[in-house]
Amino acid sequence: MNDLLIANGNVLTVSPDGARADVLRRYDVLVRGQRIEAVQPAGRIDRSHFRTIIDATDKVVMPGFVNCHAHTPMVLFRGLAEDVSIDRWFNEFIWPLENNLTAEDVYWGMLLGAAEMIRAGITTVADHYFHMDRGGEAIDQIGMRGVLGWAMFSSLGKPALDQTDTFIREWHGAANGRITTIVAPHAPYTCDDDFLMAAGRIARRHGVPVHIHAAEVIAQTEASLAKRGITPIEILEQTGVLLPGTIIAHACGVTPDDVERMASAGVGVATAPKTYLKLGMDITPVRDLRAVGIPVGLATDGVVSNNTLDLWEAMRLTAMLQKDRALDPEVLTIPEALAIATHESAKVVGLGGKVGAVAAGYLADLIVVDTSGLHHQPLHSITASLVYSAMASDVVHTIIDGKVVMRDRRILTIDVDDVIANVSHQNRRLAQRVPGQRIQTYHP
Repeated sequence: MNDLLIANGNVLTVSPDGARADVLRRYDVLVRGQRIEAVQPAGRIDRSHFRTIIDATDKVVMPGFVNCHAHTPMVLFRGLAEDVSIDRWFNEFIWPLENNLTAEDVYWGMLLGAAEMIRAGITTVADHYFHMDRGGEAIDQIGMRGVLGWAMFSSLGKPALDQTDTFIREWHGAANGRITTIVAPHAPYTCDDDFLMAAGRIARRHGVPVHIHAAEVIAQTEASLAKRGITPIEILEQTGVLLPGTIIAHACGVTPDDVERMASAGVGVATAPKTYLKLGMDITPVRDLRAVGIPVGLATDGVVSNNTLDLWEAMRLTAMLQKDRALDPEVLTIPEALAIATHESAKVVGLGGKVGAVAAGYLADLIVVDTSGLHHQPLHSITASLVYSAMASDVVHTIIDGKVVMRDRRILTIDVDDVIANVSHQNRRLAQRVPGQRIQTYHP
């Protein structure tokens, strides 16, 4: 017997280059173990041959989203840093709030955020946060796929590097391969050159990439040029962390020369457009990056700068902001937006050719989307509706690694009410901001 049949759905297909996006109407998706075994016209196979059947009639079957840059446990601080500049956001809110965190908080915060992502159709997250061993436990428990890095500042010294080394040895390939690891120094402005070089050595020793914030805004690039005569991207290059597969979070302040360096190095970029709009930041030059072959993936960043873990919003905003900046509605088309959300996002986190497509041989990380809502009607174009009309609440089923983790909007792997209760008990403590107590200071 096969394990899972997703029956009679409208299957989204997207070319990796973003040239085409089509829908195969009334198709079956056959899953055996972790992988998609076949995608074929509906009705060719006896349904009794399957242990589990999901009826996808009149619904869209598509790849699960990949969140290429997140700080998932920051859901604990949702709504606590509103309408403030980026320097105040760091110095007066985020880093004082994170001074309250315990490892147990991170575990419950990761569960809560992962549940929100699964309900929004996100099946993989590249997460960059503290106490990531407990974060890994949460990802394993809920059944998600994670590319996990333990966030580090150079002020934490050698113990942080040793901690990362141990984390990689213990967690890379965990959860039956659903969890992989990455080295996660915070940024060039919070990690000195020696620390970055040490981080790069760990990445090379273990054969894993780096995940780092860099050139988040143009002001950071200008400050680096004034102080050192080189850009943040050049710092990464000189310290040996601009490695193939490195995830650069944001890259809103990169120069044309930086873009060429990044292309030569083989890095990917995570773009989180809702964060940029909310904090009044610059915008990732998505079209310039993609023009030289740099893959761009969608990201939510943390909830304190986004408020939701929703990549439908990110996909829509990515397309519209590029049109707005170019003053040209014909740029970043619907197929390109869908390619960024699927193939390119998978490539950014090192899973290109493994997830990001509904095709035989790919890992079965899939979502089923209901397009019957009024906001989709009349449904002239499924692909247009996915990019410009769909909402997180349209996702009805989520499959990760061949297992149904959400069915009919109900998460099957954890007790969501219990998670909410555990988090709510800590609200007062977590919301405290003590003057002068913060984990770091922001100086662009």
